[in-house]
Amino acid sequence: MDLITNVCEYEAIAKQILPKMVYDYYASGAEDQWTLKENRNAFSRILFRPRILVDVSRIDLTTTVLGFKISMPIMIAPTAMQKMAHPEGEYATARAASAAGTIMTLSSWGTSSVEEVASTGPGIRFFQLYVIKNRNVVTQLVRRAEKAGFKAIALTVDTPLLGRREADIKNRFTLPSHLVLKNFEGLDLGKLDDKTNDSGLATYVASEIDRSLNWKDVKWLQTITSLPILVKGVLTAEDTKMAIEAGAAGIIVSNHGARQLDYVPATIMALEEVVKAAQGKIPVFLDGGIRRGTDVFKALALGASGVFIGRPVLFSLAANGEAGVRKVLQILHDEFELAMALCGCRSLKEITRDHVVTEWDRPRIAPRL
Repeated sequence: MDLITNVCEYEAIAKQILPKMVYDYYASGAEDQWTLKENRNAFSRILFRPRILVDVSRIDLTTTVLGFKISMPIMIAPTAMQKMAHPEGEYATARAASAAGTIMTLSSWGTSSVEEVASTGPGIRFFQLYVIKNRNVVTQLVRRAEKAGFKAIALTVDTPLLGRREADIKNRFTLPSHLVLKNFEGLDLGKLDDKTNDSGLATYVASEIDRSLNWKDVKWLQTITSLPILVKGVLTAEDTKMAIEAGAAGIIVSNHGARQLDYVPATIMALEEVVKAAQGKIPVFLDGGIRRGTDVFKALALGASGVFIGRPVLFSLAANGEAGVRKVLQILHDEFELAMALCGCRSLKEITRDHVVTEWDRPRIAPRL
């Protein structure tokens, strides 16, 4: 573990350690997995325009998200069923996020409950919400999160049905028998069907998730909670405008880790369209494909207020528990700080669109000197 020098190295370790069904569930994307590869590859087509001879002896990575001060613009995305990766699961992730001074988002489908995660100690935490058909259960869950001290709701809006993840179908994916979806325990919703010819999760989603979810429900959510609502799963300017009209406090540009609709753009490619449509009215965040500090810089240069990481957390958790997650956060912090220094930026507000060049930029005509 001491020899790990970058975030990607954890995936190979996780693949060796985890049961095939679990690794495949975490690692795979939808159908041809084109978007899965593109989420990473797209970053490599964005290049830097570094500025030199700037005094970078002091660099400040801190920022505020929805009014909460955090150590860096790198946060933890919601990922389901973390106890499949490591016995401590979401507890370890929560402690690592808190130690790093950043935000953890707990999945609705966590193998630890909102109360259990809150019991790990202080920390700024968001709760990711899937709206199920039984609205009383939804209301109960949101209120439990609020009572447990969670600071925002990340409403997932790209999953009226589960994407077709072929590895999960082949593996007949189901939650290992000793685990339970803790937030739904006691509501007859805590277990997945293990007698299915499909992915057990796909069957669960088809039976429980509310396909009728629409913009009115974003407004309804604001009547049951005072917590700010982040709309997670926006990829277009049109939906950005609708999210603002519906009262969203922020947007997460996300393609669900390329696990829902294949052949949507990489999130870094969709980011600028969303940022322009938001017109600075609400913050825009990004998840999907972040593996390097340079990726974080590129997202901020294109207008993101911060990023969320998913798979790197799961793979490092599998490899080394809480210490693994801490190390991933530290590596990304240090790489991002280095990218800032080498681009001549001392604070997040100094990162501008002029620090990057993309394939859709007009060729720059050299000024006559």
